[in-house]
Amino acid sequence: MNELTTDRQAKFKELRSRFSWQDIGPFAAVIALMILGTTINPTFLSMANLTNVFTRSAFTGIIAIGATFIIGTGSIDLSVGSMAAFNSGMMIIFMNYLVGTWGASWATIIAAMGLSMILGIAGGLINGFVITKGRIESFIVTLGTMGIFRSLVTYLADGGTLSLNLGVRVLYRPVYYGTLLGIPIPLIIFGLVAVAGAILLNKTRFGRYVLAIGSNYDVAHYSAIHVNKIRVLTYVLQGICVAIATIIYVPRLGSASSTTGLGWELEAIAAVIIGGTAMKGGSARIWGTVAGAIIFSIIGNILNLSDVISQYLNGAVQGLIIIGAVLLQRTSKE
Repeated sequence: MNELTTDRQAKFKELRSRFSWQDIGPFAAVIALMILGTTINPTFLSMANLTNVFTRSAFTGIIAIGATFIIGTGSIDLSVGSMAAFNSGMMIIFMNYLVGTWGASWATIIAAMGLSMILGIAGGLINGFVITKGRIESFIVTLGTMGIFRSLVTYLADGGTLSLNLGVRVLYRPVYYGTLLGIPIPLIIFGLVAVAGAILLNKTRFGRYVLAIGSNYDVAHYSAIHVNKIRVLTYVLQGICVAIATIIYVPRLGSASSTTGLGWELEAIAAVIIGGTAMKGGSARIWGTVAGAIIFSIIGNILNLSDVISQYLNGAVQGLIIIGAVLLQRTSKE
């Protein structure tokens, strides 16, 4: 009898280790928020509203997947929103220029997509290289590049707004507004990026090195891990995620200005922390990050549908959630 009880206890402990509250908590929060949204406004569960909520989460969700790797190493990137704005502006300028040669065609759009990827990789390389070679804190470097990217797009727009050629915009619109098998294209791309991120983090040597660096930088270094190389690669990966998010964002409005991507860095970091990734690094959860991005999109939607709290307090609510999530992480470790 005692052996049977001991066996059951062992199985229970194994089950708990596989499915911790940090794993299921973000998904439970999504369900709870959906129930709350339905209670506040019955239209919350309408197909049009839910499609808007989940599609909106794709932008910051894709960026947050890249941020998961950076935060997993114990670093941070504050420049992602500004980088997205700069990429958007450059894409629009480039497409408007190519219209004179190639017309409003998919060749023009694909070339601009390629430019976005190049800019994303370059931006990530710059951040990673300065942080590692300059031995400067990631917070300081990315705070600086955040200002640089934001200033550049403001300069390119001459303080106003960059608008995409109408013919190109009409052709490009399905990348955001279109569907495949009834599923919005941004959501499909979000899902593919999440799957790729989960495989990279959980099934590859790179993912193990990321978490090893976050757990203990010195031990990782003395274990023959090329710490600086891995850290630079995480920023390159973040740049790629920003580029992908930009590619699906541009056809949404067909414009870019100094306010494009404003606050995306806050939402991305918050999604990662809520998803169960430790702020100090060493542990990371891609699917938790996905749930975190959806949580913030739902919260914003609920605020828009209700009069309980002004929608202008979105940032305040997000800030409180970030602080609360970090406090919970600290409490759980003590």
